[in-house]
Amino acid sequence: MKIKDIQILAKEHGLFLSDEIKFNEMGIDFKVGFANDTDANQWILRIPRRHNLGNQIAKEKCILQLASKYLSIQVPDWKIATPKLVAYPLLDGKPALTYDTQTYEVTWNMDKDSPQYIPSLAKALVQLHNIPEEQVAVNGLKIVKPESLRSEIADRLQIVKSELGISYELETRYQKWLDNDALWPHFTRFIHGDLYAGHVLTSQNGCVSGIIDWSTAHVGDIAQDFSGHATVFGEESLKALIAEYIKQGGKVWDNLFDQTIERAAAAPLAYGSFAIETQDETHIIGAKAQLGVE
Repeated sequence: MKIKDIQILAKEHGLFLSDEIKFNEMGIDFKVGFANDTDANQWILRIPRRHNLGNQIAKEKCILQLASKYLSIQVPDWKIATPKLVAYPLLDGKPALTYDTQTYEVTWNMDKDSPQYIPSLAKALVQLHNIPEEQVAVNGLKIVKPESLRSEIADRLQIVKSELGISYELETRYQKWLDNDALWPHFTRFIHGDLYAGHVLTSQNGCVSGIIDWSTAHVGDIAQDFSGHATVFGEESLKALIAEYIKQGGKVWDNLFDQTIERAAAAPLAYGSFAIETQDETHIIGAKAQLGVE
């Protein structure tokens, strides 16, 4: 879509944009644009990459309205939310990291070792995970009970295996994970579901200022919200985050660390499920590579 087409689309929704529009191709579901309106206000544009995202957009708007009531940091305030265009004022801060979609080269927008990052992230996680389940239910959002966590993964494993294939090594690891009673939590909480440094906004000093991309938020396993941190920052940093989370009042169980490591290792399984859902050839090829399928 050309800049002129985007300007016309925005105008149809009452937003008048200048010619200053830049794009970030990181998003899987949306093409993301950074734009100025004619009054020099900065906006984020999310343009759906597929035609069937209307329900997802409506659900995410509901999620954002809920999260904004309980989090002390910023979340997107969608002023426009239609199947053709999502737009909201630019939030403070920048993603902790961004990466080039062609080369996958990572750029850090903060000091990776900032002493501010883990305490402020832990605070946001405690607030997020304390959103009352009854509020989630009232809004009609997905709720996965503790006893259903493993069946959700087992079903995903079977579908991905039959549709895309999976290496023996990965399948063995996932099955061992599913069979290990000690790892799985006896409670679930409201989670972001796709939380990693690219979706966490920070100030220059590394203090978390906001969280974006909430489409997968639901009640589920809190280890999922720690797994992206483990992948980017490593196991020692994960231990520090869990310790800070506990210090700030977060509820855990003895094997949160090990469960988080397995959640991180299951990223190819989640990507495979997404590839099957979208039937996008690029994602199918990428998922097969992660799943060890030749």
